[in-house]
Amino acid sequence: MMQILFFGPVAERVGLREMQLEHRAGMVLQDVVSQLKATYPAAFEIVCFTAVNDTQTREMQLPLHDGDEIVFMAKFSGG
Repeated sequence: MMQILFFGPVAERVGLREMQLEHRAGMVLQDVVSQLKATYPAAFEIVCFTAVNDTQTREMQLPLHDGDEIVFMAKFSGG
């Protein structure tokens, strides 16, 4: 299983802070994004940052492994 985490407004639009997805052999990050985007299109309109195992990535062909943690979040600002 892979742990999927959502933060801030992305979590609000998904309605969850976390979920698990089953890993399949040969999966890449794009597979997860496509699956979640189909289910939660409003959330993925605002996703700006993606991280796999605590490392930010834009590489959609990044191979995934059982036990990976994937994080999705929107831009944030603070002061």
